[in-house]
Amino acid sequence: MLMLGFAGFLGLLKILLMALAAFGLFDAAFRREDAFRAADKQNKVFWLIILALALVVSYLFSILSFLPIIGVIASIVYIVDVRPALKQVSGGNGWGRRRGSSSDGPYGPYNGGR
Repeated sequence: MLMLGFAGFLGLLKILLMALAAFGLFDAAFRREDAFRAADKQNKVFWLIILALALVVSYLFSILSFLPIIGVIASIVYIVDVRPALKQVSGGNGWGRRRGSSSDGPYGPYNGGR
């Protein structure tokens, strides 16, 4: 009974780690290439390869082995370090959201009373 619960916990942990790598991969795929260079991080292809390998390794290997731990570290580094730097450089979340100008107020553009 205890081993069955432990196996279920490891299965949920494996799904969580795969979701973390998939989120990083999906996010990196929609970022602009020049944002990676402007943020002084590795290029986009590098992060796509690293995060894809992290996703594949977390799917293929047991969570108790060494390779998925490296994939988790790579995913966390992308999400905690690279992603905020890319958001700061590109000025948004990168998902095609409309960005207003610096003169926009809460109800639309400010035109100086004209």
